[in-house]
Order: sequence, then C-alpha cells, then structure tokens
Amino acid sequence: MPGLIIKPRARIFHGHEWVYSNEIKKTFGNPNPGDVVSLKDYRDRPIGSAIFNPKSQIVARRFSRRKQGLDTDFFASRINRAIKWRNARTDIDLSLCRLVWSESDGLPGVIIDRYGDYVVIQTLTLAMDMRINSIADAVMEALSPKAIIARNDSPSRIAEGLDQETSVLRGNEPDSFDLIHNGTHFTIDLLSGQKTGLYLDQLDNYKKIAKLCHGKEILDCFTNQGGFALNCSLQGADSVTAIDISERAIQTAQINADKSGAKNITWLQANVFDELKKYDSEDRNFDLIILDPPSFTRNKKSLSDAMRGYKEIHLRSLKILQPGGILTTFTCSHHVSDRAFLDMIKSASVDSKRNLRLISEYNQRADHPVNPLIPETSYLKGYSFEVLPSW
Repeated sequence: MPGLIIKPRARIFHGHEWVYSNEIKKTFGNPNPGDVVSLKDYRDRPIGSAIFNPKSQIVARRFSRRKQGLDTDFFASRINRAIKWRNARTDIDLSLCRLVWSESDGLPGVIIDRYGDYVVIQTLTLAMDMRINSIADAVMEALSPKAIIARNDSPSRIAEGLDQETSVLRGNEPDSFDLIHNGTHFTIDLLSGQKTGLYLDQLDNYKKIAKLCHGKEILDCFTNQGGFALNCSLQGADSVTAIDISERAIQTAQINADKSGAKNITWLQANVFDELKKYDSEDRNFDLIILDPPSFTRNKKSLSDAMRGYKEIHLRSLKILQPGGILTTFTCSHHVSDRAFLDMIKSASVDSKRNLRLISEYNQRADHPVNPLIPETSYLKGYSFEVLPSW
C-alpha cells in the first residue's frame, strides 16, 4: 500500500485525524488522488490508514488506526455502528436525524441525514465521493429508504477539487413533502432546500427557546423556514416578527405556519442589518430577540470581517431589547471559538450600555456528536442573555 511518512510534532500525534501538506516528511508508492494510503510516523512505524488527496490542503484524513480498505462491508459496518449508537439514545428521533457525522462517526467527509422514508448523502472528500455508490449500497441495506439523494452542492467540496452537484442515487426523485417535529410542520425539499433539507442541528433548540417566549413580543432574525418563529408562536408568544432575506425561505415559512396553525407571525423579506437599524431609529423594542445567522466565515482569513458583522447585529439587537428582555444568539462556524464569540458579545454589551446575565447555553443536537480531539466537529454554539435593568 502506498503511503506517507509524517513529520514529528504533527497534529495527528496529538489525537487529530488530519494531516496537512506541511506535515508530510515523505511520500512513497506513488499514491493517486482518492487512494487509501498507509500512514507511518517518522520512525517508520505504522499509525493507520487514511484517504489521500494531494490537491487539498488536508492531504490525508485517517479513518482507521490499522490497515483498512474502503469497500461496501467497511461502510456497512461504520454506518450500522452510527445508527446503533443513535438508536440507543432517548433524545434522538431516528426518523429525522443525522445518521452519520463525518469524522465523529469514523467516515471523514461523509454526512448521512434521514428524513422519514428518504436519506440524503453528502460526500465532501474526494475518496468518499469516488465511493459514493458503495456508501449508497450500505445505506440501502441498512435502512431500505424510498430514495437516496446526493446533496453535493456544498462549497466545501471546492477545496477538494470536486464539482458542486445534486443527483438521485437510488429510487425516484421525490417531490417536496411535510414532516412534523414537536407539533411543527416543516416542508422538506431534499434537492434544493437549505443544507440537506432542514437545519437538523437546531431542532431541539427550537423547543428550548420557545419556553422563554410566553406572553412576549419576539423578533426572529434569519428565520429561514421559521423554526424558532413557529415554535415561539405555538408556545404562547404575543407576537412574532420573523425576517429573512430569501423570498423562497419566507414563502416556505408561511406555508409551514399555515399548516402548523401559527397565526400571530409577521413575515418580512428583508435584510436583517437594515431592519435592526430601522427598529433602533423608530425606538421599537422587543422582549426576546433571536439571532441565528448563516456562517459569516468559512475560513480564518475572513474571521475579523465576520466578527465585525456579528458585533453589529448584537449591538443593534441589544439597543432594542426591553429591560429584562432576552437575547438568544448562535454562531454555526467552528472558526469562531467560544471565547471569541463571548468576547464579541461582551464588547457589544459595553458599547450598548447594557448589563447582561447569562441564563442558558446551547449546542448542536445530539445526533451531531463532538469528538473533542477534532474541534471542527463542534461548530454550533449558542447563548441566552437577560438584559438587566439599570442598577
């Protein structure tokens, strides 16, 4: 088997599973892009098997600590193990969940989501993309879904030299359909909806935030399909204003509201930054503001610009919260650390002259497990702060 000899002090010797181009001491056996390669330490001792892509900054991703090939039996074993782990948990609904979460389930670059009778696969690494049919075969054997969709339109594929595309791998192309979670209707479009069809990582947080909203006036920013807005409405909010810049998202959210019986929501297709500025100039206030923006940064180079954007929406939100009001905020970028996010919120608090009290913390849903040795597997973080009255 061809392979790589890794330099001393590379991150793989500290528990991470990735090898970057500047961490390779030597390549042997002329591996081709997408091959399985043997990894060896600087003393020529084997340290596992990895997928190889010299076109990527992450040249190798280890998937086993022993010699291991990639075939249908291997994929079946890893997928069944991931399903068994989720099935044993009482806080995961196996009919609507992430079944495989990349490195956290030992399948680097593979995401498998289940929406009732349908399964969506993403292959975000070259080697896994080359073997997507074997992955689909293993999924068919494990779950017998009506159809399997490949949602490979993620921008992250570009770094692997892969095209962005969608296709139907097994079965027939499904029309959009409804799924109900905690009494809320969601319209699912597996071929062109957000992410793989729905923000699965936030499903549990919708219900948690809704418990804070009874009798309150709510502002839901970046509402997308209306997950927070719908749950707040159904849990007794006095009124909800929900904003998203996407016309399609607002139309879908309105359909979801009609089917869910949520009556007191005002839907606005608008730029959140502009609306927050307008509310401030009008002295309009809210009791609870939810900020759940898309990722403002996909790399470290744009992090400083992203933090300025985060600070602006937090500063403007704090200015229009009532004393005793609540700011609930999320970031979905692993490039934004907990410390950086909290420092930004503290800075916005100082500039807005608002004292805050932390009342809750949130993470990604349990079906997106975190490997503490791979920080990239932890990306969604959220907080609720109460605005304290003046001392």
